[in-house]
Amino acid sequence: MMKSIAIATPGGPEVLKLVDAPVPQPSAGQVLVKVHGAGVNRPDILQRQGGYPPPPGAPLTPGLEIAGEVSALGTGVSRYEVGDRVCALVPGGGYAEYAVVAEDNALPVPPGFTMVEAAAIPETYFTVWTNVFDRGRLQAGETILVHGGSSGIGTTALQLAKAFDARVIVTAGSDEKCAECLRLGADVAINYRTSDFVEELKSRNLAPNLILDMVGGDYVARNLAVVAMHGRIVNIAFQKGSKVEVDLLPIMLKRLTLTGSTLRPRSVAEKAEIARALEAKVWPLFAEGKCKPVIFKTFPLGSASEAHRLLESSLHIGKVVLMN
Repeated sequence: MMKSIAIATPGGPEVLKLVDAPVPQPSAGQVLVKVHGAGVNRPDILQRQGGYPPPPGAPLTPGLEIAGEVSALGTGVSRYEVGDRVCALVPGGGYAEYAVVAEDNALPVPPGFTMVEAAAIPETYFTVWTNVFDRGRLQAGETILVHGGSSGIGTTALQLAKAFDARVIVTAGSDEKCAECLRLGADVAINYRTSDFVEELKSRNLAPNLILDMVGGDYVARNLAVVAMHGRIVNIAFQKGSKVEVDLLPIMLKRLTLTGSTLRPRSVAEKAEIARALEAKVWPLFAEGKCKPVIFKTFPLGSASEAHRLLESSLHIGKVVLMN
């Protein structure tokens, strides 16, 4: 048996309960990981509230990214051995002492990284890579606008975009968060609580080629107003709502691409493709010190409700991680 977090019933952070559960067993092509760290993400909050159910066959336990040691192998596993240090994207089950994952959805812990740092990699780096570089087609010399620049996704997108020689504009909700984004390499940081990013960008004659948006709502029309000709807008969440009334004429006039994606429901094979790209393109950046997860705070597994309260407060900068 092991300790894990269960969602007693959809609701607030208090519904997260530490329970005893059977240790999962790896199937063919899977590894069992003794979890040392599990990242906490916005999709976990949505699942807790009852709005983001796990895909078919995935554990009901929340948690989409882990780091730890391989403790058992399913049949056919060839890359990893017991004792190897890995971080992994899982479809669920991360808030636990053990979790199973397809071996090709796991990657080696980067040299020199702690388990806490490694646990903060998979969900954000998989998400940013597939949306900024695959769907968004960001190129060196282009400008990207990242909304929520101080979040886990935002700090990841900021660092990766800079590492690939793009210009980075971010929006964030306080002067402190803007200062941290500038320290991480952002070229421009706009406090959206005190400035209108549309007016700010127009006054600076800045038109981003790519916008990564997790806000939605009235940001949809505002993104269309500031994006450059032939620009791309990628939505990965809708914190202010997905149903909006908007004039789509700018899509025609500017010849824009408006797209988006989700990560969790994708197949093991699709996630494995992203993992291979990350290992080839991003793992060398970790080795060179050009990128690193920003860790705001850690909590013990049994304090998952406190971790959720912090994430919902939006007071954090970077990532929140549960530890075993």
